[in-house]
Amino acid sequence: MKHFEKTIGSKEIFQGKVIHVMHDEVELENGDKAMREVVAHPGGVCVAALTENDELLFVRQFRYPYREVLLELPAGKLEKGQNPLENGKRELLEETGAIGKQYMTLGKLYPSPGYCGEIIHLYLCRIDRFESQCLDEDEFLDVERIPLQKAVEMVLNGELPDAKTQTAVLKTALLLPTLKEMPEL
Repeated sequence: MKHFEKTIGSKEIFQGKVIHVMHDEVELENGDKAMREVVAHPGGVCVAALTENDELLFVRQFRYPYREVLLELPAGKLEKGQNPLENGKRELLEETGAIGKQYMTLGKLYPSPGYCGEIIHLYLCRIDRFESQCLDEDEFLDVERIPLQKAVEMVLNGELPDAKTQTAVLKTALLLPTLKEMPEL
């Protein structure tokens, strides 16, 4: 059986700088009608950037929705018309000053599919060199290096609650030993 929901009507509730909130009426596969609230988001990108010593670059920054400082892998929202890999390279440089090489995809992450259409593209790279950090005007963060195995322990101990960071750290730890050389995207 193919599952589906057909959109009957859609009303925009809120249009912000980053998100749009929609209130949709749908027809279910059994013919009944239901309402769906959907957050439309342009998507994001996250980069697990490894040093030559297998340390990951992390950023520590205040995250307003949680009212706390989080430790995360470098990431950002997708810019309109830019491909995810190029966006990830830009975010990595802006937030950490790092320039990566040998990028490979770690897949896509749907952070909260029950109500949000955001897709986060995950990448792994080796760091080639460092240049200057170039933070946005409203961006304040600290860069930290954490050995990959320590980062895995931090995920398992609940010290890294961010979903994209958890996923990219664990995928990196599982894939890295099997790679003789990372393919270039």
